[in-house]
Amino acid sequence: MGNKKFGAPVVMGDESIMSKKANGTTEKPPQKDLLWGCNWEKANEICCFNRHYAEHSGYFMLTQWPKQVDQNNPTKYYDSVTGKLLFTAPIGRSFKDFLRESRAHGWPSFRDEEVNWEYVRVLPGGEAVSVDGTHLGHNLPDGKGNRYCINLVCVAGKEEA
Repeated sequence: MGNKKFGAPVVMGDESIMSKKANGTTEKPPQKDLLWGCNWEKANEICCFNRHYAEHSGYFMLTQWPKQVDQNNPTKYYDSVTGKLLFTAPIGRSFKDFLRESRAHGWPSFRDEEVNWEYVRVLPGGEAVSVDGTHLGHNLPDGKGNRYCINLVCVAGKEEA
């Protein structure tokens, strides 16, 4: 994907974030009881043992997410491994717009104002990761700006205790 740099508000990270750890690129596996009926094995594979691949396009629509997500208020999305808050959406747009964009691209698609930069980094190739080494997806900018296509299995965690 090259050696891209993304302007503010993006917080860039480096390859050391994704170094080998006890469970792939993370210290531990994902939480056992993921939200929205997300598959644990797929989460472990995509979040911890992967740098380039994704859950299949449209996977998020086949989970319980469409039935359970709050369509009237922003939803908090937590790291499936650590439980740290990574995204809150929708912000600055309607749920209908968030869903339309996510369905069009095949993955939940977040914008800059929906990212928690305390825990999310973008690597020079565009890979979006958590500071703890969870692979999340990729930043694929479009005419509206940065667009983070994120695997639902990677943000289906419960808030850290």
